[in-house]
Amino acid sequence: MSDQRPAQRPAQRPLPGPPGWYGPPPFQEVSAGYRRWSGVLLWLAITVAGLMVVALVASIVFLMKADADVDDAAYGYLAVFLWFGIAAAIPVLLALGIPAIIMTRRVRQQERLSHDAVHQGLELGEQ
Repeated sequence: MSDQRPAQRPAQRPLPGPPGWYGPPPFQEVSAGYRRWSGVLLWLAITVAGLMVVALVASIVFLMKADADVDDAAYGYLAVFLWFGIAAAIPVLLALGIPAIIMTRRVRQQERLSHDAVHQGLELGEQ
């Protein structure tokens, strides 16, 4: 038999919450890279949405021009082409916008929680 004692393991602390129930998940801080990517995705989504609005306005102008003169009928086809581009950009807008909104919301929530913690710390220190 070995004279070595088994390694000591630190006692696990129970999660907060009532006994027998799962507690809330541990709070994870948001990194600087996460903040940066939330901003990048948000601005990309805003850019794609802006381009879609410009394409929609341009397609309406092209339709009006095509309707005004028979010789300018090709502008109608260009308007239809822009509509296909708008339809193809909708999934891209959703793929950029939904994660951007979720990430930005999480960043703002963390900033609010850290601001509240600092504010409460100042109040406790003043007393």
